[in-house]
Amino acid sequence: MARIKGALATRKRRNKTLKLAKGYFGGKSRLFKTAKEAVMKSGQYAYVGRRLKKRDFRRLWITRISAACKANGMNYSTFMNGLKKANVGLNRKMLSEIAINDAAGFTALAEKAKAAL
Repeated sequence: MARIKGALATRKRRNKTLKLAKGYFGGKSRLFKTAKEAVMKSGQYAYVGRRLKKRDFRRLWITRISAACKANGMNYSTFMNGLKKANVGLNRKMLSEIAINDAAGFTALAEKAKAAL
């Protein structure tokens, strides 16, 4: 019986890693060993980045809501407290969209929040 070696599987595995490293600078895109390290590190950055993105967007929404609140004569914390007491169940993403696209609607929400306090 013939001896079977893993050349094909090894080549496929290495090409898969090199394909992921396409576009990297210098030997990182051509040499398997450095490409493997670069791909592992970029995977870690991507994993962390997916979590940081959620934080960054929440910060952006809060900043937008805060700016719209100041235009209506109140600060962010009292606005959110008023909405909670008025049982308005809008999340920050939707509140920021309303603040950008519908100023009159946001003013109505601000009045409702003031009334609930």
